Amino acid sequence: MASRDRAGRFVRQPSGYEAFIPAPLPPDPPVEIDAEMLGLLSRADQALGRLDGIVKVVPDPDFFVGMYVRREAVLSSQIEGTQSSLQDLLEVEADPARKDRYADVGDIVNYIAAMRHGLERIESLPLSLRLIREIHGELLRDGRGAHATPGEFRRTQNWIGPSGADLQHATFVPPPVPEMTEALHAFELFLHEDAGRPVLLDVGLAHAQFETIHPFLDGNGRVGRLLITFLLMHRKTLRQPLLYLSYYFKLHRTEYYDRLTDVRRKGDWEGWLRFFLRGVATTSDEATTTAEHIFELREANRTLIINSGLGTSGLKLLSELFRRPIVNVNNVATRLEIAFPTANRLVARFEELGLVREITGQKRSRLYRYDAYLALFDDPVPSESQNGPVEVTEG
Repeated sequence: MASRDRAGRFVRQPSGYEAFIPAPLPPDPPVEIDAEMLGLLSRADQALGRLDGIVKVVPDPDFFVGMYVRREAVLSSQIEGTQSSLQDLLEVEADPARKDRYADVGDIVNYIAAMRHGLERIESLPLSLRLIREIHGELLRDGRGAHATPGEFRRTQNWIGPSGADLQHATFVPPPVPEMTEALHAFELFLHEDAGRPVLLDVGLAHAQFETIHPFLDGNGRVGRLLITFLLMHRKTLRQPLLYLSYYFKLHRTEYYDRLTDVRRKGDWEGWLRFFLRGVATTSDEATTTAEHIFELREANRTLIINSGLGTSGLKLLSELFRRPIVNVNNVATRLEIAFPTANRLVARFEELGLVREITGQKRSRLYRYDAYLALFDDPVPSESQNGPVEVTEG
């Protein structure tokens, strides 16, 4: 049975509250890889390998990656209370003037910028505390998080709990600043360590530890979820940033928090890792299936366009829609380098063929949506995500 202090211990502070002081990774005693854990590891590794291999099959994988980055940005931000949807984001990308309609789209745009910054920097800079601070700086550079010292670790105590809860009534209190600094140093050493453990176990351990340390005043959840992808890229397990667990965590929100709590209170790393590995396998399988459906859709729509006599311009517009599935005529004219009247006729023809649908109902500033493609990225509203503990308010 796992030791209660295996992940760390709760220490009463002078003012009366208890803060959690995490033990360094890896766990001691080591993670027990029993038959169930071994089976989950095997399944997750295979599913992740298939997902990584799909990059070789999907034509122009950049549009696939780009949509997944956007989808993850939306879902990860929604976990933290953002209301804007994937369609809201795409509408603003097509027509920046619409940004005023969606006050919190800026949080999603920042998330995408943080992801791209991290992916660029990881090519030359090791995954480190410095890079984590840079990613945080991009994530909170303006908007709602600008007050929370973007790019800097906290200098005061924070806590997690229901909206309005004070420190004495918090659900969880991370380590005070001196202990946080020590824990971050040990965390960075773990990131650089390659002790021959399965990569996915290290990634799962790192995510949970980061959320426990909670080193920022705001944005810890989003940075922690980004860390999963960056670690997989850093360890060469993924060649493209294709695995995102925000929807899985959102769908199983109650269990997510319960598993992290059991790590801290019971030392149950195995329970958390089993949950994490199931998420990796499930999410990888879903992403691989989506990629296959994208390939089928692209081929069917290419055939329709060729048979309709739209030629090269039609195929170029189809490729553009895979990159940006909501457009206006100005977008099309600019990106295809054709005159506005020509772009207008081309979009109208796409609408006749059922490839796009006008979504504003207006005579001016009209937007067209590539429904069949966006449907592949739609998620049902997860009921459990509304029932879990509110763990996003930080002091």
